[in-house]
Amino acid sequence: MLPQEIIRRKREGEALTADEIRFMVDGLTRGSVTEGQVAALAMAVFFRGMGRDEAVALTLAMRDSGTVLDWSQLDGPVVDKHSTGGIGDNVSLMLAPALAACGAFVPMISGRGLGHTGGTLDKLDAIPGYISQPSNERFAAVVRSVGTAIIGQTAELAPADKRLYAIRDVTATVESIPLITASILSKKLAAGLGALVLDVKTGSGAFMPTLEGARALAESLVAVANGAGLRTTALVTDMDEPLASAAGNAVEVRNAVDFLTGARIDPRLFEVTVALGGELLATAGLAETAESGRRQIEIALGSGRAADLFGRMVAALGGPADFVERAADHLPGAPMVADVFAEASGIVTAIDTRGVGVAVVELGGGRRTATDRIDPAVGFTDLAPRGAAAGPDRPIGRVHARSAEDAARGAALLRAAYRIGDTPPQARPVIHERIDVAAAG
Repeated sequence: MLPQEIIRRKREGEALTADEIRFMVDGLTRGSVTEGQVAALAMAVFFRGMGRDEAVALTLAMRDSGTVLDWSQLDGPVVDKHSTGGIGDNVSLMLAPALAACGAFVPMISGRGLGHTGGTLDKLDAIPGYISQPSNERFAAVVRSVGTAIIGQTAELAPADKRLYAIRDVTATVESIPLITASILSKKLAAGLGALVLDVKTGSGAFMPTLEGARALAESLVAVANGAGLRTTALVTDMDEPLASAAGNAVEVRNAVDFLTGARIDPRLFEVTVALGGELLATAGLAETAESGRRQIEIALGSGRAADLFGRMVAALGGPADFVERAADHLPGAPMVADVFAEASGIVTAIDTRGVGVAVVELGGGRRTATDRIDPAVGFTDLAPRGAAAGPDRPIGRVHARSAEDAARGAALLRAAYRIGDTPPQARPVIHERIDVAAAG
């Protein structure tokens, strides 16, 4: 096959065959197809799109570019969850151990922060000693013994995805729905899953800010995942305000521990966590319905079983054995912590959630470039939700910063992200829609 002919056919809007797609992916992995040719194909896909069969073929070819994990020796279903990213989205830290407490095995392969959104791996790296990229042997051992392990993508899993993403990142083709779909699902398929639930965000803090865009992405993901043999459903959830009352790395881990132990549970975060868990237990056959699965997740959280498994996972991956009991002692803290007040009294009518994420990055809690080091201690806590009272005597949050100057800058950015008015905002649902294979077409 000639790469230029495959590129030409897609440029003209023709559907590529599975063999043509695999040829290009194999060529990218082995170096027999140039990065320029792959970039040209990505741009053609960006403008011309892909049909479902093409997207399935691309996903499977990227999955098969590296190791595919085998969990056949486990005596329960192997499941996972994926979020498209947001602010204060630490759901994985509670959901993975809760699912394990319900009889599932959860080999969760997560990513780092991207743009204004936080990453699960960056959060876990705030835990002293935690090994976020262990050997495959240690990963498998922890999943077997604890029921869950949350780690980062290794070089052996879907290497074509990493190379293709790097090309997309510098050629303005990141936003293509077929390419996003294949990127997400190739890693999940390589993880050897039997069931998956997707959390597709919409709102001011999401990569897909409109409901229509989020729905289109969710439908693509669900259709392609099921077409590739992975039982998958999706929930479209709200990201028009931070999901947790904390945004950062160490502060979100502390928020998760408080959630697991019952010390503090943010209501919107609880709703998304138990809804995703119930959906996944039903898909995996561990619950008759999503509603009964939800009740199982609630019991796992309320009984302390999920907190126990989270602590065991942290210890098994190199973290402190008493992390859950002494999280505040183990997590890094910022030297400067100060309340942030609104300039005028009123009600929080809206939040530029992306702006809150950008403020975390500005404090040093995210990356401007891929090589930047993250400060795990900085961020915000006690973030006021939409509808809360705010003013010169009522804080909208607390800033955690490295210096007084950073704290002042972070406070200014947080104030700029909050809209204060007199009229209470219209209520928004936490969960907008459920997408299954029938709805996805």
